[in-house]
Amino acid sequence: MSGLVLKLGPKERVLINGAVIENGDRRSRLSIVTPNANILRLRDAIHPEEVNTPVRRVCYIAQLVLSGDANAEEARMQLLRGIEQLSQVLTDLDSRAQLENATDAVLEGFYYQALKALRTLLPREDRLLAACVQ
Repeated sequence: MSGLVLKLGPKERVLINGAVIENGDRRSRLSIVTPNANILRLRDAIHPEEVNTPVRRVCYIAQLVLSGDANAEEARMQLLRGIEQLSQVLTDLDSRAQLENATDAVLEGFYYQALKALRTLLPREDRLLAACVQ
């Protein structure tokens, strides 16, 4: 995670290696220099009651690793299985590229990058599910 820069708004919270950190009253920038630090913006966090779609389930597993609530090695196989299942449905080129990025990140142990790639699929999934309902 070397070289990550977090830009935080006033009072914004972020989880870094299991510790919740709250920004002060002004915008600020934090440079994360520790490699492989687990980082999660709490505004981006998926809450357990929101885990109701396939992409959200896979994102949530990655999020659990970042929050320290799941063992990375145990979650790795679940993530790879979930990404494989998503690749059976999301077959367009952009989705495939994001799923490949997520797979590579998981294999390298970079769960933040995996979550970031998977989150790009959420709007696409929402559109697909809305089309199915109509």
